[in-house]
Amino acid sequence: MYISLGSDVAVHKKDIIGIFDIEKTSVVRSVNDYLSGCQKSGGIYYVSLDMPKSFVVCENCVYVTNVSAATLKKREKIY
Repeated sequence: MYISLGSDVAVHKKDIIGIFDIEKTSVVRSVNDYLSGCQKSGGIYYVSLDMPKSFVVCENCVYVTNVSAATLKKREKIY
């Protein structure tokens, strides 16, 4: 099953490692270091140009989306 991240982007449920609220986790240095490393290596994809609310860590990349982590988790449970 696939989960919509918004803007016609969907990922397979089994590829998702974690769904995180960007506001709550961006204050942690290790998270910032991880996201910076992903961006430098070209492994970050911005689903929307709107204000980001969450990020989804997958096996090979990270998606930054304007859909809240709570909404994405609800979508995950539905499918």
